Amino acid sequence: MQRIGFGYDIHRLDAGGPLVMGGVQIEHDQHLAGHSDGDAVLHAVTDAVLGAIAAGDIGQHFPDSDAKWRGADSARFVAHAVKLATESGYSVGNCDITVIAERPKLGPHRQAMQERIAELLGVEHSAVSVKAKTNEGLGPVGRQEAIAAMAVVILVAARST
Repeated sequence: MQRIGFGYDIHRLDAGGPLVMGGVQIEHDQHLAGHSDGDAVLHAVTDAVLGAIAAGDIGQHFPDSDAKWRGADSARFVAHAVKLATESGYSVGNCDITVIAERPKLGPHRQAMQERIAELLGVEHSAVSVKAKTNEGLGPVGRQEAIAAMAVVILVAARST
């Protein structure tokens, strides 16, 4: 049996770096603003895993009204979602991510992001795809006011021994 989950997140860009995306620190003159570290990529991945097991969304598990999550490393959110999936009898099969940003160029960081996300999901790096798109100058992403991310995760039933 398989389950599919979809996640989406967007965060506003603020002055001052570094930028954290996909669990990787990227030198940049802006950062993603958020209650935690603002990592829109890992937030989308977290929501995708939670969605696949019908366990709500990131805000239910890590509310921005709770001060203990201020500045938190979003890797903790992914780890929590994967733990819940494992407890539900599933493991990650693969993950496909699209990052929507005008800049910075993500090509030089794609492999590091892929490897870090694979590590967090407990899969081989070949099971994680990270793609980058621009918004062609349209909307808040196009005006370089925000960065968005979408993620799809397939969970597979754990094999019994």
